[in-house]
Amino acid sequence: MKFFALVGFGLEFILVGSSICLAEPVIPGLHGKHPLDEAQQGQLLIRELRCAACHEGFDSLHMKSAPNFSDIGSRLTSDFLERFIADPAAVHPGTTMPDLLGSVSKEEREQIAKALAAFLGTLEKKEGNAESLEEGDADAGRTLFHEVGCVACHSPRDENGSEIQGDMALSLAHVKGKFQPGELAAFLLEPLKTRPSGRMPDMKLTREEAAALAKFLEGEAAPADEAKKPDADLIAEGKQAFSQFHCASCHEADGVEHSADFPGPPKGKFDLEAGCLSPDSGAAPDFDLSDSQRDAIRSALRVADPEAAEAAEIDLRLTQLNCIACHVRDDFGGVAENVDPFFRSTEEGLGNESRIPPPLTLVGAKLKPEWLNGVLHDSLTVRPYMKTRMPGYGDSALTGLPELFAKTDHLDPVELPEPDRENRPMVRNGAHLLMGDKGLNCIACHNHNGKESPGLKGLDLMTSFQRLQPAWFSNYMKNPAAFRPGIVMPNYFPDGKAVQTDILEGDADRQLAALWHYFSLGRSARDPSGLRSEPSKLVVKDKPRTYRGRSRVAGYRGIAVGFPGGLNYAFNAQNGALSAIWTGEFVSVGWQGQGSGNFNPIGRPVQFAQDVAFVKLQNESASWPLRSQTSKEKPINPDPLYPKNHGYAFLGYSVDEADVPTFRYRCGEVEIEDRSDADGKILVRKIRFSAPEAETIWFRPLTGKIETESETVFKTPELKISLEPKKKTILRPIGDGEQELLIELPLVEGESNFTIRYELRR
Repeated sequence: MKFFALVGFGLEFILVGSSICLAEPVIPGLHGKHPLDEAQQGQLLIRELRCAACHEGFDSLHMKSAPNFSDIGSRLTSDFLERFIADPAAVHPGTTMPDLLGSVSKEEREQIAKALAAFLGTLEKKEGNAESLEEGDADAGRTLFHEVGCVACHSPRDENGSEIQGDMALSLAHVKGKFQPGELAAFLLEPLKTRPSGRMPDMKLTREEAAALAKFLEGEAAPADEAKKPDADLIAEGKQAFSQFHCASCHEADGVEHSADFPGPPKGKFDLEAGCLSPDSGAAPDFDLSDSQRDAIRSALRVADPEAAEAAEIDLRLTQLNCIACHVRDDFGGVAENVDPFFRSTEEGLGNESRIPPPLTLVGAKLKPEWLNGVLHDSLTVRPYMKTRMPGYGDSALTGLPELFAKTDHLDPVELPEPDRENRPMVRNGAHLLMGDKGLNCIACHNHNGKESPGLKGLDLMTSFQRLQPAWFSNYMKNPAAFRPGIVMPNYFPDGKAVQTDILEGDADRQLAALWHYFSLGRSARDPSGLRSEPSKLVVKDKPRTYRGRSRVAGYRGIAVGFPGGLNYAFNAQNGALSAIWTGEFVSVGWQGQGSGNFNPIGRPVQFAQDVAFVKLQNESASWPLRSQTSKEKPINPDPLYPKNHGYAFLGYSVDEADVPTFRYRCGEVEIEDRSDADGKILVRKIRFSAPEAETIWFRPLTGKIETESETVFKTPELKISLEPKKKTILRPIGDGEQELLIELPLVEGESNFTIRYELRR
């Protein structure tokens, strides 16, 4: 291995082809503008290097999890596995995987690596476990790589495809030859399945995007591994080595018992100059640490109480997940100069705010808890013009982070009172004037209720009441540049005084309260003067059509599906519920483009309850868990993680050759595939359950004034549903003369199927 020092950084580097790569373990956040002192850097390294896996006494709550090995034999090539096991840092510079074979000879190292690769090759996917992806477009992949946010952690590439290494980039030079055909695309589509720690987050790629990105990263595909007859003795040797080197302390694998032992000495009982912390680690794992990294870990281990204060813990977490590569918080973080050109927007006229992700300073005081949870857990966004995407890190990586923000970030309370009945018309008229071209002309730069601004297409201000806390809104409006230096938005309230003196007597506080009330009206707010754009109407022609966006009938994560012939439905991906059915024209949308704005049915829909649709009840008498309702009087959702708290998780959807979508989601450990098709004016919904073991869940398909026509047919004044096969059903009152229909679904281990037909009666 050839090493040299790079002046100015004091880090060790290794030559790989024409690229310069970090040889020490790379934690991208630690190579950016982070706020951590030496001991905190050591604490972060302890988490990311998984010290708690081998040494008792370390907190494992926010420890990085290792890749899941359950199907590694179907994903990675045997050649890569052998090379990587034999010398991890040489094959993948910057990896956090240690070299475990430092105490054996070169010949033994090669044999152990070969045996382990043979054993890992037996850990394969179950038949039919995944659908293959088509080969992608490398040019489209290049664009995606440099625009959606990959360059926040990985090196950009030049025109020849060579990495342009920066001081915080994690090389991907090892990827070519690592994955079996099609498997890199499958990984990019759902990275959290095999890497649940979220260090490689979900970039919300479509199947086509994942295939394109894989093609760009891999180049021309290498020949697939030749089928080799398994060598039983070699596999057995590899399985023994898997146990001998305590691989199960970090990696989960089907059929392999997780190690509960701690192979290393407990915390506080080991020599800080020996073992992993020694340049010559001997039989201990060799992480290829730099001197500065060893010093940082030693510094952390010498701290008597490593528990961080809430603000310091936020600093650790943001650095750990490398949020600071895109976001500023206080005086740290932000986009590095060398990757700044890759952060782009379709609305460049809005300035940096249209292309650079927003600051996280005071974010706990800025966003309402339910919206903050939606941003972190569901990648909610109101900036469709920003090409960089908010990644999905997974629930385990984000545990406790929203609560930390809420505890740490504070502004003095601000009252924005609701107008009383007598003054309401005057207040609404005042806000209507302020928004339009006769007042502050907000619609010159902002969309309004899904309708495009006649000028720049900034974020829709009508989301403000749903997203923002009133104190932040008031303070921001009085001095936007204090919150986002360089923002193009004018200050309409300098020194707390209104520049528009002809509306609401020029009283700044009254104007701000009026705007806040106007935002609270949502879709019922009148269009301001000067807003000429109208919603677009989507038409279904000879194939089904799918559209994603915010909707009054399907929530923030609504998905509308329309069929030729005029049957349409909407699905609420936030809670996993069929939320509306209607016939006739499809939807009107606010912004052009798939998933870029809101939608609403053109026809009159039959609406369903939008609570979680499948749950595991303790018994048939247990109450159905209902989502919390918010109002102007109670705008804070007391249960922002409602779907997750009841076992629901949305896993995405795919579209088949007929353009019909299948939604995938989870109820506890049960995976559900949900596909609906049109049979004339009847919606046929076929649901497939995959359960790891036999269990019973309950389905709540209908609420309202329900009549029983037979054991399998139920109807309301607007709708009739039919069940197949027959199941145990319960019809019970929920108040106001209405009932809820519950269906018991006893699931077998493996797959179960259920069909429900929806027929409109009007």
